[in-house]
Amino acid sequence: MAYSTLTLASEDHVSTLTLNRPEKRNAISREMIEELHRSLQEIELSPARVVILAGAGPVFSAGMDLNYLREFPSLSKADIWADARRIAGLFRRLWGFPKVLIAAVHGPAIAGGTGLATLADFTLASPEARFGYTEVRIGFMPAIVASFLVRQIGEKAARGLLLSGKLIGAEEACRIGLVSEVVPADKLMERAKGLAQELASLSPLALVHTKRLIVGFSERELDRELEQAIAASAEMRGTADFREGISAFLEKRKPVWLGE
Repeated sequence: MAYSTLTLASEDHVSTLTLNRPEKRNAISREMIEELHRSLQEIELSPARVVILAGAGPVFSAGMDLNYLREFPSLSKADIWADARRIAGLFRRLWGFPKVLIAAVHGPAIAGGTGLATLADFTLASPEARFGYTEVRIGFMPAIVASFLVRQIGEKAARGLLLSGKLIGAEEACRIGLVSEVVPADKLMERAKGLAQELASLSPLALVHTKRLIVGFSERELDRELEQAIAASAEMRGTADFREGISAFLEKRKPVWLGE
């Protein structure tokens, strides 16, 4: 199957899925979201037991594509809801993907890029990697990711990241549980492939059932929370502060918040 925004290669029960828009810092577009869904479906139906998610170029993913952001203020209410569901669906798919997922993060993973990087079962990062949910800086809210993040690192640490919009380094991300392991940049893919081979050598049935069990512990509650998050995200996109934040970001100026 052909893809425009990513590449997919498989060898020895391991699939490597690479975000491939380096000229756009692997920014997340509608096309990339659709192709990620298609590629995950292709992998699920394949003999692969483990997936490595990586990024081409110096940045893992800079978050939402600028052209995507430009459209936000002009979307209809129905389109806003559909868009929020599109993002939620991708993150939910990654979180509950039946095969083991390893993210190899070699550079910045910002906002939605952090979501892609940290929803994996294992997140390996080079010291140059950076993580953070910067949505509050542009008058938005990291609603969709909030439920996942609280489960990963606890509410207090999640509040600190989501409310501040700050970026953290790989070591800090590892300390709070967003990252599994920090690996030198020149050894990152070697380590990811080695871990993938270790996991692929285990019982595939046991891996699938173990992951299904873990996901099953909280999926009903998570799905309910995602509905709340989708509604909150859609509501925020209708505010003046959101429109001002997007405009200021695109115009490279300081926003003037109205609080409405």
